[in-house]
Amino acid sequence: MSIAVESLGFFMAALGLLMLGVTLPNSYWRVSTVHGNVITTNTIFENLWYSCATDSLGVSNCWEFPSMLALSGYVQGCRALMITAILLGFLGLFLGILGLRCTKIGSMDLSRKAKVAAIAGALDMLAGACGMVAISWYAVNITQDFFNPLYVGTKYELGPALYLGWSASLLCILGGICLCSSCCCASQEDPTARAQLTYKTSTVVMPTATSDEGDSSFGKYGKNAYV
Repeated sequence: MSIAVESLGFFMAALGLLMLGVTLPNSYWRVSTVHGNVITTNTIFENLWYSCATDSLGVSNCWEFPSMLALSGYVQGCRALMITAILLGFLGLFLGILGLRCTKIGSMDLSRKAKVAAIAGALDMLAGACGMVAISWYAVNITQDFFNPLYVGTKYELGPALYLGWSASLLCILGGICLCSSCCCASQEDPTARAQLTYKTSTVVMPTATSDEGDSSFGKYGKNAYV
């Protein structure tokens, strides 16, 4: 059963990493809202790297942010957190392949595989936490501007990429938990650890009759006593 949980956690973490990779370049992190607008001529959607505008004819024009230092602090922080999450996820994926008990790479015993799989699970949970913080941080800034009555700029709503990122981060965290929890029983199932246990065999000493006891019995009763 623990092998099934371990495999499930690995595939959940791998799927979460794939979804994080799709979330990062996705264009729809935030979309301009139509709330309060009488006439809407274009739609603006942005992500961490560029901004796009679509007119009423459906023609889109995109332009990258000209300067990284001119960006808001939360955008730069979300960039760093998302890149960190993907790097940690790739490292956890590599260690997870080495630590799975259903794979045979080198001459690693089960106890060592369990430690590697636990490290992979911890990296997957860190990747999911970084992605969750980045997505939530970005969403908080969107909602603050949306509900601020004094904000005069363009108001945005949560884009579909944020929901994809939340799902990906949750999958990474759950996959890491499954990898760490399934490795607790690996050392108990290690046959090499059992083979190293030494057992002390018990010896039974049987009393032996000596010739002196036989001679003394003959001397006590005499030979005619047995006739």
